[in-house]
Amino acid sequence: MKLSQDTIQEIQNRIEIEEVVSDFVSLKRKGQNLWACCPFHQEKSPSFSVSPAKGIFKCFGCGKAGDAITFVMEIEALNYVEALKFLAGKYSIEIEEEEQTDEQQAAHNEKESLHIVLGFAARYFQDILRKHPEGKSIGYSYFKQRGFSDQVIEKFGLGYSLEEWDGLMKAAKAEGFSEELLEKAGLVIRKDDKQNGDRFYDRFRGRVIFPIHTVSGKPIAFGARILKQEKTKSGKAGARLPGPKYLNSPETAVYHKSDVLYGISQAKQAIRQHENCYLVEGYTDVISLHLCGVENVVASSGTSLTDGQIQLIGRYAKQITVLFDGDPAGLKASLRGIDMILASGLHVKVVVFPEGEDPDSYSQKLGSTAFQEYLQKEAQDFLKFKTALYAKEAANDPIRKAETVKEVVASIAKIPDPIERAVYLKECSSLLQISEELLVKELNQLHRKKLAKEAGVKQLSPPPEEETPSRPVLEKATTVDESLQLQERESIRLLLNYGFSQIEENFQLHDYLLQEIEELEFQTPIYKAILQQFKDRLAQGQVVDAQFFIREGAPELREEVAGLIVEKYDLSNVWTERHNIHIPREEDVLDKAVFQNVVRLKFRTIQKLIGQNLQKLKEASEEEDMLEFMQVHQSLKNAEMELAKLLGIVVSK
Repeated sequence: MKLSQDTIQEIQNRIEIEEVVSDFVSLKRKGQNLWACCPFHQEKSPSFSVSPAKGIFKCFGCGKAGDAITFVMEIEALNYVEALKFLAGKYSIEIEEEEQTDEQQAAHNEKESLHIVLGFAARYFQDILRKHPEGKSIGYSYFKQRGFSDQVIEKFGLGYSLEEWDGLMKAAKAEGFSEELLEKAGLVIRKDDKQNGDRFYDRFRGRVIFPIHTVSGKPIAFGARILKQEKTKSGKAGARLPGPKYLNSPETAVYHKSDVLYGISQAKQAIRQHENCYLVEGYTDVISLHLCGVENVVASSGTSLTDGQIQLIGRYAKQITVLFDGDPAGLKASLRGIDMILASGLHVKVVVFPEGEDPDSYSQKLGSTAFQEYLQKEAQDFLKFKTALYAKEAANDPIRKAETVKEVVASIAKIPDPIERAVYLKECSSLLQISEELLVKELNQLHRKKLAKEAGVKQLSPPPEEETPSRPVLEKATTVDESLQLQERESIRLLLNYGFSQIEENFQLHDYLLQEIEELEFQTPIYKAILQQFKDRLAQGQVVDAQFFIREGAPELREEVAGLIVEKYDLSNVWTERHNIHIPREEDVLDKAVFQNVVRLKFRTIQKLIGQNLQKLKEASEEEDMLEFMQVHQSLKNAEMELAKLLGIVVSK
């Protein structure tokens, strides 16, 4: 669904960020802003700031930032349109949609219908569990035997399907739902019958039901565990068909299992708060951990872990702790999932249970407190886990040990951050007693193979031995002098906060600032990107301010811009009101502030150029080159001295 521009504009005009945020956290006023403990990470002292005047939020702890729409997107894990609809509902704004094609409208209508019928089915299964004699005697009894409390049964919407061929179908048809819609939702199965026409029957029969929800809590599919096996066609007493233990909904227009995690709706807030997500395999594992007080847990629902599921977790936390059954064969089979998590840029730890135990059984055996202590104590990073996994079989076998080294380095190679890779290589060198230089060579070899594969060639030629780098290749981080970076940041802060303020008649701050820094090239990528977008939009005659970047910028730009326009500390009014001491505010002295910033920025830039030129002078071997660099040095030093005078500081000649 695409909302009309009028609807979007009305939502943006009506929303008040303090009203939106206060629905989720308790805000307290301090100065001009409102403060709270951040809902996106654990903290004891409030660092989460809301600026009603600027319409934005900023956490000085974790860095999250944005406007009211961004906040709803983050806190509820919604996309942009879903967040707008959420806010439209809060402010009772009627939603107008832009005209859609017949195909788009049909697809939208079908999804809406599927959500409605799946919601009906979820309520039906819950009612059967609580009210029907068969549901109470079989389904409810099973859950109670497993130790599930009424609270957790309600929390996860657990239910029961009757041991009938058409129990759900009859109830749904009585409510006006068609057999075709029930089939599209995966609730009934069509059986071809040439003589009597197609027949439909319930997919789930005689099973306890585990609804699978979206992040926002809508049921989109079901998992069902069998409690009694079906009779054979002959109907002989005691004869049973094996039947699958678990039966899941098929993929539909609203359910794509590779993008869904069981329990994410119930876990999202806890994952944020703990900055960690426990990953298990099954429905009952998730529920058992909730019973033990561990709520930041989700399951891949019996499917192999997918990139979509990892990205979903990554919305809430950068740490995943995988809980493994104590089965050696199963552990090795799960290593692929660990590599996928590493490749996504997330951090991964592992907890292994004793052999024969799983999260469900072991949590029941230990009890809540001891189980939580076990998770904390036994969590180990992937490197120690993988090394220990192969340690015994490789102990007296040099060839197997070499293979283990390669396997461990292959996992490290998945990590996108070069600094993290370097740290893990150093740790790997210590654990495996292999020189770090050899590990780096192996890592670079893997990178070359990857590049060759992507380029469609057999193998890239390795560099000569003497040119082999002593650290991982590919990424070269651009180092920016910290003092220069601070001045670039200050330039962008002034531009976004006061760019269109008058500093002289018919002369705005952006006119002066952009003119003065025209010949300077920013070194910090994020400030360089903001500056370029500001210039481009200005050239098109548009007024560019912080709100533009917060509404339309990439996530990293939004967070940085919000940090630039939200002050961590406010100047108290007490100085003026109680002590009659007037302290000028920045907007009162903009001309001086921007002049000082420009001079400091040029000063830091000159100092950087001096350092670069001295390095060239040091490396020069020709007398002519040395003379040229010495002349450049003197010219730069003269410029540095002039700027230092303006700043009132002394520098060496």
